Amino acid sequence: MFFGLMNSPATFQAFMDDVLQDFMAKGWCLVYMDDILIYSETAEQHWERTIRLLQRLKEQDLYLKLHKCKFDVQEIDFLGLVIRPGQIAMDPTKLAGISEWPAPTTVTGVRSFTGFMNFYQKFIGNYSAIAKPLYDLTKKGVPFIWTPECETAFRTLKQRFQQEPVTLLA
Repeated sequence: MFFGLMNSPATFQAFMDDVLQDFMAKGWCLVYMDDILIYSETAEQHWERTIRLLQRLKEQDLYLKLHKCKFDVQEIDFLGLVIRPGQIAMDPTKLAGISEWPAPTTVTGVRSFTGFMNFYQKFIGNYSAIAKPLYDLTKKGVPFIWTPECETAFRTLKQRFQQEPVTLLA
């Protein structure tokens, strides 16, 4: 596949989804491009799933770079998240810069901030309502006026992101 082509990432993702579709349907495998995560309840189950995954990749002539692999770990960084038994947390390295983020002065700045925050919105209760004044600024034809409501939304989101970085799994 030619990775310089515009549709190459989508094509590769579709290919990986197809290759690992049954594992994903069973709920023990996540795939994003060339990042694959498998999870299990027990060490024995994890070993079995790891072998099945490796066999499937071999059948498809897909190879792993061993130095990029992590096997049998209790905590892993995956796509900007830290996953541990029973919880998912925001990556602390991503959180570090939030407190220093300056208030946006342009629509592009608002989009940058809300785009970053949007990825982590599941960690913040009532995210959409809090962020509404910021999203309203990005609507077509709306002049950029940083209102007190925008400032409150901006500060509240920054504060909440630093206070509520973990989601517990049932």
